[in-house]
Amino acid sequence: MASSSHRIRKYHVFPSFHGPDVRRKFLSHLHYHFASKGITVFKDQEIVRGQTIGPELKQAIRESRISMVVLSKNYASSSWCLDELVEILECKEACGQMSGDFGRAFGRTCEIQTEEVKQIWSKALTDVAEIAGVHSLSWDDEAKMMQKIVADVSKNLNVTLSRDCDKVVGLGSHLRKMIGIWGPAGIGKTTIARALYNQLSSSFPLRCFMGNLKGSYNKSIMGVDDYDSKLCLQSQLLSRIFNQTDMKVHDLCAIKEWLHDQRVLIILDDVEELEQLDTLAKETSWFGPGSRIIFTMKDKNILKAHGIKEIYHVDLPSEEEALEILCLSAFKQRSPREGFKELSHRIAEFCGYLPLGLCVVGSSLRGASKNEWGHQLYRLETSLERKIGNVLRVGYETLLQKDQDLFLHIACFFYNENVDHMTTLLSKSNLDVRNGLKTLADKSLLKVSTDGRIVMHCLLQKLGRQIVLEQSIEPGRRQFLVEPQEICDVLANETGTGSVLGISFDMSKISEFSIRRRAFARMRNLQFLRFYINKPGMHKKVSLLDDMEYLPSLKLLDWNSYPRKRLPPKFRPECLIELRMQFSKLEKLWGGVQLLVNLKKIDLSYSFKLKEIPNLSETPNLEILRLVFCKSVVELPSSISNLHKLKKLIMKGCKKLQVIPTNINLASLDEVDMSNCSSLTSFPDISRNIKHLNVRNTKIREVPPTIGRHWSSLTWLHIGSRKPHDIINSHFITIPDCVISLPFVQSLIIQNCRKLVSLQGLPPSLWCLDATDCRSLTTVLHTFGDPCASFNYRNCVMLEEEARRRIIQQWDYNYLCLPGKEVPINFTHKATGNSIAVPMSLHVEGTISASSRFKACLLLSPVKGYPLFDITCRLRSKEGILLNEVEYWISGLSPKFLTEHLLIFCGDLFQTDKCHELDITTSEILFEFSCRDNDDKIIECGVQILREEGESISSAMDCYETRGNNNHHTDGEYKAENTL
Repeated sequence: MASSSHRIRKYHVFPSFHGPDVRRKFLSHLHYHFASKGITVFKDQEIVRGQTIGPELKQAIRESRISMVVLSKNYASSSWCLDELVEILECKEACGQMSGDFGRAFGRTCEIQTEEVKQIWSKALTDVAEIAGVHSLSWDDEAKMMQKIVADVSKNLNVTLSRDCDKVVGLGSHLRKMIGIWGPAGIGKTTIARALYNQLSSSFPLRCFMGNLKGSYNKSIMGVDDYDSKLCLQSQLLSRIFNQTDMKVHDLCAIKEWLHDQRVLIILDDVEELEQLDTLAKETSWFGPGSRIIFTMKDKNILKAHGIKEIYHVDLPSEEEALEILCLSAFKQRSPREGFKELSHRIAEFCGYLPLGLCVVGSSLRGASKNEWGHQLYRLETSLERKIGNVLRVGYETLLQKDQDLFLHIACFFYNENVDHMTTLLSKSNLDVRNGLKTLADKSLLKVSTDGRIVMHCLLQKLGRQIVLEQSIEPGRRQFLVEPQEICDVLANETGTGSVLGISFDMSKISEFSIRRRAFARMRNLQFLRFYINKPGMHKKVSLLDDMEYLPSLKLLDWNSYPRKRLPPKFRPECLIELRMQFSKLEKLWGGVQLLVNLKKIDLSYSFKLKEIPNLSETPNLEILRLVFCKSVVELPSSISNLHKLKKLIMKGCKKLQVIPTNINLASLDEVDMSNCSSLTSFPDISRNIKHLNVRNTKIREVPPTIGRHWSSLTWLHIGSRKPHDIINSHFITIPDCVISLPFVQSLIIQNCRKLVSLQGLPPSLWCLDATDCRSLTTVLHTFGDPCASFNYRNCVMLEEEARRRIIQQWDYNYLCLPGKEVPINFTHKATGNSIAVPMSLHVEGTISASSRFKACLLLSPVKGYPLFDITCRLRSKEGILLNEVEYWISGLSPKFLTEHLLIFCGDLFQTDKCHELDITTSEILFEFSCRDNDDKIIECGVQILREEGESISSAMDCYETRGNNNHHTDGEYKAENTL
C-alpha cells in the first residue's frame, strides 16, 4: 500500500489490479467491506483502458490517500498496470509482494518495450518486492483476510490524516444541517431525538446515536489532558459509525477526514460542553452533503456559541398529552381506568405536565389502588420524587455560585414575579440579576413570559426548596422559609438567625397565630418579608402582641391584612424599597418624617380605615403611590410636591378625597387615576406630563381651558360616568374645545354624558372613542383620521340617519358599534343568521398579499344584563380548509343593548403568517360568526371583500351569487366598489 500526500483527496483507496476475475471476485468483496466502514474506493468501470495509462487514472491516483496493489500472477502482463504502479510509486512510498509467476509474466510484457521503459518498470517492481504484504496463500479463511486488509487500510488512513484542518472546497454548508433540540431536563428531548433517529436512519448509510454525552468530556478527569479527552471522543464516534471496536485516531481532524464526503446521520444527546460540539462536529464541512447532525441539550448558549441557527425548543405537552403519557406508564393504555380520572388529572397537574415526572410517577403507581394514588398525590404536593430530583438537579449543579443563589431566590420567593420588580428589589445585592436570568433561561431553568413575568416549572420550584431544606435541619438557619408550620415554629420560638433572607408566609394554611415582639430580633439579615392569603375570602387572624423590633435590612414589607393601626415606633426601614400592605387596619403609617431614600413603591390599597397619608418629603425616589379604595382618606398631602420621580398616582375609589395640592408640576408623573372619587370637585392639575388621566364618576364640573395648551402629552382621557343613574358630567352638551385641541390624545371615554348632543370635533390623534349611553347624541360632524380606530356608540339611540351613514362610511375600523336595524346596503353579501357563503372562483398558489381583507357587519339583538362581547370569525374554503380565525373582544362589562345594534369590523382573508404556504382552489369562502354566550344574538350578517389599490391576487371571480339573498352582481359593480 502507498499513501498520497496531495491536499485534494477524493478517494480513500485506489486499487491497482489486472483481470476480470479479480474484479468480479476478490475486489467486489473488498469493495463491500470498505463501504461498510465508510472507506471510499476509486472505481474505473467507466474508463476505457488502452496501452498507456490515461490522465483520468493519474488524477485518481494523486487524489487517493492510499494506493493498494493487488498482485495477481498476470498483473505484470499488463503495461497499463505497470504504468499505474510507476505513477503510484512516484506519488508515495509503496509496499507490496510478488511471486515467481509474476516475474515470468513481466518478462513477456517487456519484450516489445524500450530499454528505458524496462528499467522504469523493473525498478518499480523491485521497490514493491522489498515490502511485505498480505499473501492469499497464507490464509485459510478468505473472509478473515478481507477483514485484515480493511483493518490495515483503516489504520493507515488514521496515521496519514492531514495535520491541518483547512476548509474543504466544495458544496456549500447549506446542503448539510446542524439542528439543536433544546429544553429543560425531563422534557423529552432524548425521546424526540430517538424517534427522529428511528425515523431517519434507514435513509443514511452511516449513522450513529451517541447518547449520554453528559460528563463524557472533562479535561480534569484523572489527569488526562484536554487533547487526549477529545481524541477519545472522536474515537468513540467513529467506532460507533463504522461499527468497529476502538478505532484509534491520532489527531483532531479524524472525523473531518473520514466523513467529509459521507452522508451521515449523527445525534449527540445531552451535550453539556461547547468543547464536545467542537470536538465532534465543529463545522458542517466535516460531513458530506445531505448529512444531518442533531444535538440535544439544556443550555441554549452552547447552541448559539456553536453558530447553530435551527433550534427547536421542546415545550411542555398539553394537558391531554400529559394525561396520555401518565396513563401509558400507569395503566398501559392512553386514558385513565374507570374511577381514576380525577386522580390522574390531579397527579398530572402536580407533575407540572413534565414527561419525566409523568413517566416516573406513573410507573410507580402501576397496579396501585386508589388509596395508594391518594398517598402519592399528597407526597407530590409536599416533596420532590427522588428520581425526578436527581435529573433536575444536574442543571442546577452546573451553575456558578451566584446563579445558584439567584435560582434559589426565584424558587423560594420570586417565582411569577415581574422581572423589573425583582431586579429592583435585588438591585443592591451581589447578584447579577439580568445576566443571571439570561443564564437560567438559556439553561432551561426558567423562562420569561411575554408580559415580563418569571415562569419556573413547579418541579424546579420544589427542587429549589429542597436544596434550601438541605441547608440545615433547623429551619431558622436556612436562607428562605416558605412552609407555614415551620414559619410559625421559628417565630413562636424566636429561633431565626442571620441566615434567613426571606420569609413567604401563606396565612391561609394556619389557624390563629400571635407574633411576639422579638420574633424577628435575631434575623438581622432578613430582606424580604411577605405575609399573604392565597385563598380569596379567607382572612386568618394573625395578631401582634407587641410592637416588633425593627428590621434594619428589610427591602420588601408585604403584609396582607396587617393587624395594627400603625407601624411600630421603632420601625426605621432605611433599606426599604417597597411597602405593600393591602387590606390593612392601618389608620396612619407613622408620625413625623421618615428618611426613606430607597423607597420606590407604596401600596396601601383597600386599607379602608386609613385616614392620613404620611409626610413623604424625605422619600425622593418614590415612583408609585397606590391608594385604591382607601375610603377614609380626605387629603393628598402637599408633601407630594417633592416627589419628582413619581410616575403613577392611583387613588380610584377614595370616596372622601376632596383636597388636592395646587400649583405643582411633578415632572415624571404620567398616570393619574382618581376615578370614583365621588367627593372630588377640583381637576387634578398636578403635572403637565400626564399621559393617562381617569376622572370618571367624580364631581368635577369643568375641564380647565389650560389643558389644551399645557397637557400636550395626554393620550388617554376618561371624563364620563358608567353609572346610568348618575347625573355627574351630564352638563356637557358638546366636547370642550380644550379637549378637542389635545394633539396626542388617543383614547377618549365620555360614557353617560346624557346631555351631549353633538360631536363637532375630536382630537386629531384619536383612535378609540367610547360614547356609550350618550343617549342624546344626534350629530357627528368630525372626520376619522386613523384607519385602525375603534368607535363605540352603544345605546346612542338618537343618532340621526346622516350621522350613522357618515360613521359607517369611515369603514376601516378595528371595530365599530352603533344602533341599527339592518345590515347596510354596501355590504354586498348578506344572509340571515350567523354564517354566509361568498361564492368566488379562487385559486391561490404560494404567496398572497397579506392585506387581502374583508369587512363584516353583524346585526345583534338587544341583550339583557352586562354581556361580554367576544366575537369569533372563522373563514373556511368550500372544502373545509381553515383560511383564518379572528377574535374580536369588544370590551369588558358592557351595558345592555336598548335596541338592535350593528357591529362592524375588518379582517384578513388569510392567516398572514401562513400566506407563503397557501395552495388553495375553491369556489367559495364560508364566513362563520359566533358569540361567546349565544349565537342567537346574531340576527343577520353581511360581508364585503376588499382589495387595496395595486394589489394582485391569483384569482378569477366568475360567480357572484350569494346564498341567502340571491343578489347577482356584475364584475363591473365589484370593481366600482373596490372589491375583489
